[in-house]
Amino acid sequence: MKLGKFSLRDASQTHSTNSQECAARVMETIPLVMRFIRVDMRAHSAAALSIPQLRSLAFINRNPDASLSDLAEHLGVTCATASVTTERLVQRNFVQRNHHPQERRRVILNLTQEGKHHLQQAQDQTRAHIAELLEGLTQEQISQIGEGLALLKSVFESTEIKK
Repeated sequence: MKLGKFSLRDASQTHSTNSQECAARVMETIPLVMRFIRVDMRAHSAAALSIPQLRSLAFINRNPDASLSDLAEHLGVTCATASVTTERLVQRNFVQRNHHPQERRRVILNLTQEGKHHLQQAQDQTRAHIAELLEGLTQEQISQIGEGLALLKSVFESTEIKK
């Protein structure tokens, strides 16, 4: 079966022999997967949200009560840029902005029900599209991908930078 330029047979025959080669393959593969997810989610965004807006919704969903600076850091932008993105989401009733209970100058961000619904719809449609792409694989190949992703997730979760 062909997926893009490479066949699954090619992928199964090129085993990484060391951590450096594996790291190179991770860095080569993850951006392709993320680009697919971003483009697909944007295509399924009924509200025609930008990629930074969709990324903001996903980040706030994973990090309730996130600060504006947390969001800016995640997006790789200034607080002013994150504030503009957030303002647009607030105006569309996707994000609620509140003052922190103990720190009045700090703003915390949460998704509204409408924001959660919109994000969930886009994620569900993209998940279904990915499932369609994987339908041509054998059960063994799907299991191998699942095991590899679970292992990769555990590696990166254990090294996640804590503030």
